[in-house]
Amino acid sequence: MNEFLKILRYAVPYKRYAIGHIISNVFFALFSTLSFVVLIPMLNVIFEKNVDPCTKEVITTIPAKPVYNGIFEIEQYGKEFFTYQMYSFSGGDKSKTLLFVIILLVLTFFLKNVSSYLAKYFMVFVRNGVIRDLRNTVYKKILELPLSYFSEKRKGDIIARATGDINDLQNSMLPILELAIREPLTIIFTLVAMLYISTKLTLFIFIFIPLFAFLISKIGKSLKRKSDRVQKEQGLFLSTLEETLSGLRIIKGFNAEDQFDEKFKDSTQRYYNFYNKLLIRQNLASPTSEFLGICMVSVILWYGGNLIFNGTDSSFLDGSQFMAYIGLAYNILTPAKAFSRGLVNVKKGGAAAERIQEVLETENPLKDKENAIENLDFATNIEFKNISFKYEDEYVLKDFTLNIPKGKTVALVGQSGSGKSTIANLITRFYDVNKGEILIDGINVKNLKKSALRKQLGIVTQDAILFNASIKENLLLGNETATDQDVIEALKIANAWEFVEELPEGINTNIGDSGNKLSGGQKQRLSIARAVLKSPPIMILDEATSALDTESERVVQIALENLMKNRTSIVIAHRLSTIQNADEIVVLKKGEIVEQGKHNELIAKDGAYKKLVKMQSLE
Repeated sequence: MNEFLKILRYAVPYKRYAIGHIISNVFFALFSTLSFVVLIPMLNVIFEKNVDPCTKEVITTIPAKPVYNGIFEIEQYGKEFFTYQMYSFSGGDKSKTLLFVIILLVLTFFLKNVSSYLAKYFMVFVRNGVIRDLRNTVYKKILELPLSYFSEKRKGDIIARATGDINDLQNSMLPILELAIREPLTIIFTLVAMLYISTKLTLFIFIFIPLFAFLISKIGKSLKRKSDRVQKEQGLFLSTLEETLSGLRIIKGFNAEDQFDEKFKDSTQRYYNFYNKLLIRQNLASPTSEFLGICMVSVILWYGGNLIFNGTDSSFLDGSQFMAYIGLAYNILTPAKAFSRGLVNVKKGGAAAERIQEVLETENPLKDKENAIENLDFATNIEFKNISFKYEDEYVLKDFTLNIPKGKTVALVGQSGSGKSTIANLITRFYDVNKGEILIDGINVKNLKKSALRKQLGIVTQDAILFNASIKENLLLGNETATDQDVIEALKIANAWEFVEELPEGINTNIGDSGNKLSGGQKQRLSIARAVLKSPPIMILDEATSALDTESERVVQIALENLMKNRTSIVIAHRLSTIQNADEIVVLKKGEIVEQGKHNELIAKDGAYKKLVKMQSLE
């Protein structure tokens, strides 16, 4: 229930619709009860002579117009008013009296259904609003969480939480919002009417209510456990599907289709088994509640009938009242069943709510400080000051110190795992250092707003990350206000305009999922153009040419040189031919600087850098 209350917070912005829903449900519950109470005078008219519908006495005189004597006599006033109106309409004619009661019955049912429609109308805005806001909140949280969170989670599981789990809430937990007012009120009003008709009989049936609640709660408890297993398994096969779509080329290339097919089938089989058990238990709730209800009505028929037959209750319970009482008792079953199903669904939806809350309540270690600096104009230098960092247990950077003056190009080289890309992750604050500090113009990056820091940075990675949109839309990520001419100029600087202008729709051409309609070199040049359009003072190039063939590398390298003009650049290089003109080359080994200097100086040292050069046959 705690999970339900947390989800309920999202309904606060829709309180005016909620109030309309509550008011409509109050009237629905009232008219639902009156629709059975009105049966009493109709049955009296059919089976008896002209009688007072409340006192059951034969009407021999014209009833006087009632006088209102205050709230404490409202019940007597109501009886006299109803009798007066009925007699005024019929003039004592039995058939007219019957017509009056039927009109009243139709009116009661009409008002009941109008109230029901209005309640559902208002709830549409509440339910859909809650789901929309919840989806938006989960998506925003996903955007805010650090990269470290996603390295520990399966993508499919996160997708399942943002889609399947929220759908489960919509279908299982949120419908209780509709039932939370209507069904309890219907039960309360009905019980009040039943108590009024026969207190003794109503108190007798109360012994069934705890039994009813106990059995339903036992069913509900097991549903939460089974639902949790279903949702986890759904996340697993969605992860397999996502991995399959991402790695289809490798799967086919290694003839691994059968392996992945078996893996997916195993997961869907477990999902099948878990879901079957869940639905079997869930479907048990409705017949159980209905059977208990008919048992209750049967006991009422037996006990109430004996009261009448024995004459022990004849002073306040006659045939018409008893029939109306049976109708009221059965009227409790529908809201009771609906409410019990709702409570069962709350248990079932609790597992989904927990999984969603787990994402929403995940602490973000990279939050901006309260008084973080919002604006920065890069002016002097970037300094890595005795920084150490580890992803898990072992440090991948150890006491790393480096100063990069504005306008200079610094290249980081070394074998895989030496910590080069980690430096790019740290300066962008995808991760925070464990020791030491990173300073820009003497300001610790932790004291800057992330948006202010990243506004100063342009990033071109080894994998050209593009989106299923047009070339223009992909480039505008760097500068939303750029004109078409600005986009074209950026493409020219990146040596990309030559192929873009030949495309069917130019810059408005859709490039497909991950840009798969383009070659590797073309995608990389679009990444460079995106960075050019952003025009940041600091560029980070993370092995931007390592995945390209020689011809593409040459074209992209020219584009990179254009990009780095008049900018401070940190170049992480695998191919050393691309960084020979750097102002400074830093050689890393196991997270530590082993050499530092210009290309010719490092070659002359005949050390680690020269060995890397020889390995690549550059001399």
